[in-house]
Amino acid sequence: MTTEVHQIKQDCQKPKVVHHRGGSEAVYGLGVIGAWIYFIGTATTFWMGVLGFLKGIVWPALLVLELLKFLEM
Repeated sequence: MTTEVHQIKQDCQKPKVVHHRGGSEAVYGLGVIGAWIYFIGTATTFWMGVLGFLKGIVWPALLVLELLKFLEM
């Protein structure tokens, strides 16, 4: 009587995940660059330039805040 042992090999590969985000990241990136140019360009001192850099990062939050104030929400 002959017994054959077959080993089943399973590929332990991670599934390939592809994210499609559209153009929103590009628009945000261009907005940040534009905000940096504006805020740093209008800065009169070094520290105002540093503050302008930080404002450029959070400009969408400031924009939404002002929009909500305008709409009185």
